[in-house]
Amino acid sequence: MNRVWLQGLLARRPLRIWGSAAGVALTVAFLALLLAFVSAGRANMTRRAVASVPVDWQVLLGPGTTRQAAEQAIRAATPVRTLLPVGYADVAGFTASTGGTVQTTGAGKVLGLPDGYRAQFPAEVRPLIGSADGALLSQQTAANLHAAVGDTVNILRYGAAPAAVKVAGIVDLPEADSLFQAVGAPRGLAPQAPPDNVLLLPRRQWDTLFAPQKAARPDTVREQLHVRLARTLPSDPGQAFALVTSLANNVEARLSGSAVVGNNLAVKLDGAREDALYAEALFLFLGLPGAILAAALTLTVAGASAAQRQQEAALLRVRGASERTVVRLGAAEALTVGSIGTLLGLALAALIAPHLTGGLAFGPLVWLLPALVGLGLAFVAVLLPTLRAVRGASVVAQRQAVGRAGTPLWQRLYLDVLLLALAGLVFWRSAASGYQLVLAPEGVARASLQLEAFVAPLALWLGGTLLALRLMGLLLARNLLSRLLRPLSGPLSGVVAASLGRQRPLLMRGAALVALATAFAVSTSIFNATYNDQARVDAVLTNGADVTVTGNANAPAGNHLSTLKSLPGVTAAQPLIHRFAYVGADLQDLFGIDARHFTDVSHLSDTYFKDLSAAQALSKLQARPDAIFVSQETVNDYQLALGDPLRLRLLNARTHRYQVVPFTFVGVVREFPTAPKDSFLVANASYLARMTGNGAAEVALLRVSGNPQAVLRAARKATDTLPGVQVTDLATVRSRIASGLTAVNLSGLARLELAFAVLLLAASTGLVLALGLAERRRTFTVLNALGARPRQLGAFLNGEGLVVVGFGGLFGLVIGLGVAQTLIKLLQGVFDPPPEHMLLPWLYLLGLLVAGIVATTLALNFARRASGRRVTEVLRAA
Repeated sequence: MNRVWLQGLLARRPLRIWGSAAGVALTVAFLALLLAFVSAGRANMTRRAVASVPVDWQVLLGPGTTRQAAEQAIRAATPVRTLLPVGYADVAGFTASTGGTVQTTGAGKVLGLPDGYRAQFPAEVRPLIGSADGALLSQQTAANLHAAVGDTVNILRYGAAPAAVKVAGIVDLPEADSLFQAVGAPRGLAPQAPPDNVLLLPRRQWDTLFAPQKAARPDTVREQLHVRLARTLPSDPGQAFALVTSLANNVEARLSGSAVVGNNLAVKLDGAREDALYAEALFLFLGLPGAILAAALTLTVAGASAAQRQQEAALLRVRGASERTVVRLGAAEALTVGSIGTLLGLALAALIAPHLTGGLAFGPLVWLLPALVGLGLAFVAVLLPTLRAVRGASVVAQRQAVGRAGTPLWQRLYLDVLLLALAGLVFWRSAASGYQLVLAPEGVARASLQLEAFVAPLALWLGGTLLALRLMGLLLARNLLSRLLRPLSGPLSGVVAASLGRQRPLLMRGAALVALATAFAVSTSIFNATYNDQARVDAVLTNGADVTVTGNANAPAGNHLSTLKSLPGVTAAQPLIHRFAYVGADLQDLFGIDARHFTDVSHLSDTYFKDLSAAQALSKLQARPDAIFVSQETVNDYQLALGDPLRLRLLNARTHRYQVVPFTFVGVVREFPTAPKDSFLVANASYLARMTGNGAAEVALLRVSGNPQAVLRAARKATDTLPGVQVTDLATVRSRIASGLTAVNLSGLARLELAFAVLLLAASTGLVLALGLAERRRTFTVLNALGARPRQLGAFLNGEGLVVVGFGGLFGLVIGLGVAQTLIKLLQGVFDPPPEHMLLPWLYLLGLLVAGIVATTLALNFARRASGRRVTEVLRAA
């Protein structure tokens, strides 16, 4: 009997079966893809965190610890791929005699690198000029000494006579912060700045030179073991962090505290686990509403057949079927709908998932949980209405109560107003208190999301929808609707409005679903568009321009500016001076710009400056030559006030010595293109050139109108004679920016959400409207039989389409704008820098409108065809 019943449903009620199955499929596919996104994102974050660490562990050996004992303890604790000993020696300074003058630096460090170190840890040392072997000066030390390859540098040792070495090359130390970290410093202590003066020596030469100093001053000579682990880490960054931390603790315990592990890998994983929580937040904020909406669509499609199910249950009971038989048939229908929908959803997810996750593997939970949700949703959507139909299949239950429908409880309690007030209160509190969505205490393996952050968007989503239902209820009950329908219904507007008023519950349910779908599509698209735009701003902040050519003090890229500007595809080029200046004893990055033309090649956001817009900041620089902008950290450290004189020590190109240059503090800069995240300064390039006798610009910034890759290749060819030059573009920089959302492939999530948003909106407008009209095709057929013309019949259809799609879409647009603004505010942790305003994706919104119109048109045409069937055929089918 079950088979016959299902065959009859598929033949006579195909829209009911396939419509419900389509809703289940959308729910299952969307949920599976979201889980795959989170799972693969976590694995990708862990992989990227591990790959970005130059040295996993830096193990500092104590005075009583031998290298052999430490190496034995490390290898006993965990598999090791590379372990090399590095010597560290503090020195009083360096001297060099060049150009007829003698230059002397302050205190510095000399490292002893063993053979093969650069091959095993390539990110630590980047050759610029000369050989990559022998005595190597850091770029800043070479500038301080005005030394070049082949010059002799004297090392001022502690407790021993100066030692002379011949410079074989000049290098850059990209990871100086971690290379010279204070291993064993207490947590929470501000990280120390790397030394200004560094010399690298082969380990054998270092041992010879610093044996006397070690004997005289053992406190100034130390040894570290640089380790790269061979262990395969868990895909979850939080679990990987906990494992790496426990392994480091095990090593320290084995050595009885006589060695300290500088756990660089744990530091990276510590940041990655915070990014993983932001990925979960995106899943909840952006993805979960879509899955809930797909489930609501399934319930609505099934609910549209309530009257039909009740008639079927009554007929079955009249023909002798028991309640158990009717329920069993409903269960068979639910199982069929759930199986079809679940299989279709999982198949769709399996096709899309590799493109979304980049081929990364994910666990069985990604498939199991959505399958269970799909089957459960089918039983809720189909079996529960069947149970209600069985209870209402008696003659007594079929009697209709005559009277005015009561006001829903939520309207009497003003639940919509209360939810909106709650959303506003939580949002205001978050904005005022600098709310942190993710809590990841440094060094603590456990991290968490602040769940109260979800209250504001959820309350706004639900409260806005309920308010829309209240307004639509008032609209359907008053004469205003007839005036709004007059352009579509003409003289029948009053009759159509009265008809729609009697169908108020059904229309409000459909309009609410359309409003929710529109709100989801609008809020998701705005958030993703804002993020994508801000990600480009972040890339410009890191790279400086579309294409950036970075030289050094000995080979400045600005000397080739005219050649670079003439390259095909380059529309503008600007020099950028990048020097180093002493603020007190602190060495900071100093950038010199042409304030009048800097924005020709780069972007400056108003958020980069405190209490000033970007235009006002540039005007202040133009107003006085000695103007300087200072980072907030420096302002706090030195208690500066606007207008204070600031005296910096800069290297003079004529005397090769540091001299005092006066500036005037005019403002606070938070961020600046190519600048580091901590302390830096921004001044006028012309003033720097005049006061230091050096107008060369180390960096050239290029704005590109054509193919950036072609300009990149041409710029590299034009500057291939500059030793140590680097040429980068936005695409390259954006791919390696340390952002959690970049790691989890937000672009894939955006495409998934936006595609599903269109499908859900089309299904909400088209499928629900078609089902509702199909259920009332008897009414329209009777009107047709009584002589109603197609145009008159169309007035009823168009009126219903206007209420469901027009009003629902309009309210959904307003709700979506509010939810988008709330999401952008609460998820500010994923933006760097924060956006100035949300960005509207007009092209996508236009496509959304077209999808809604097409779906509505198809549904109305379906209803017209259904109403045109013969009366006897319709009555028999009813």
